[in-house]
Amino acid sequence: MPALSSIRPAFRAGRPRRNESLSPRLHVPISAYVVDCAVYVGGKRLPGGWTHDGALAEVRRREEGFVWIGLHEPDAEQINGIAEVFDLHELAVEDAVQAHQRPKLERFDGTLFMVLKTVCYVGHAQPTTANEIVETGEVMVFVGPDFVITVRHGEHSALGEVRRRLEADPEHLALGPAAVLHAVADRIVDTYLEVTEAIEDDIDEMEREVFTPRSSMDAEQIYVMKREVLELRRAVVPLGAPVRKLTEGYSSLVPHEVRSYFRDVDDHLVTVTERVAGFNELLTSLVDAVLAKTTMRQNNDMRKITSYAALITVPTMIAGIYGMNFEYMPELRWEYGYPSVLTVIAVVCGLLFRVFRRNQWL
Repeated sequence: MPALSSIRPAFRAGRPRRNESLSPRLHVPISAYVVDCAVYVGGKRLPGGWTHDGALAEVRRREEGFVWIGLHEPDAEQINGIAEVFDLHELAVEDAVQAHQRPKLERFDGTLFMVLKTVCYVGHAQPTTANEIVETGEVMVFVGPDFVITVRHGEHSALGEVRRRLEADPEHLALGPAAVLHAVADRIVDTYLEVTEAIEDDIDEMEREVFTPRSSMDAEQIYVMKREVLELRRAVVPLGAPVRKLTEGYSSLVPHEVRSYFRDVDDHLVTVTERVAGFNELLTSLVDAVLAKTTMRQNNDMRKITSYAALITVPTMIAGIYGMNFEYMPELRWEYGYPSVLTVIAVVCGLLFRVFRRNQWL
């Protein structure tokens, strides 16, 4: 792995200086990726529009409050200016741009960096025909002493409702950037609960379909559901350790008053984790049930085939014997020989049919 000193120049290459205009190759300005930028003092939002550097300067001039910037899918060039102003670590910024990270919590030079996976339930007519049930995205949160920056990836991971709810509760928002981190984590985990409830309904419907007589349910669709549950598990389970760290005083950026709120988030997350584990076990049982049902159906089919083959064997055998063209054979010259043979065939086949039907082979 290259040293940090070798990574830093590559990260800062091509970034415009504070007082310089954007490079001509920077086709999209930073503002295009900023969903909202606000200054909060005493839990209340200051009026007016702010740039990222102007907002931070205002907070530090007042020596109170914090900045909250929301970004949506920025690329490296657009986020570099914000990273320089807020002194964000280049490794964390790289993770925030590239996305596709596991949930985690890291400390970089007095700044917390947390990755959370968002999930969205994809509506469908029937779970037995759906190809996608869970869609995932990501939210990265930078937390500093006087700022919080949220970077989201995915169309379903909007945080506008979280911001409005916090602004309606100035007392909680006055707790600082850690309160924003809690609100984001709480909203995402609440979404996990909603998604697991919807998936539980789908699995219940699958279970009814599996145990319905003569149903057409096969194992393939259950494997699709298992794949979606696995995707949900990858979003939920790794988040447990970071949330517990926040409840145990992992960083001074999260005061004691906010740590108590994270305990509630941890409780909800444990509930979701248990549900997901139960889903996986239930789906495994359904796969076993479908395979057993398929085996029983195949056995029934084989019994029917064998029974019909036995019925066909009797006339075939008799016809084969009388087709050997010997001159001296029983009843060849008897007037009632032909109807007698047909009668014997009918009686034997009837007896076999009755036996097979009584044994439920037919």
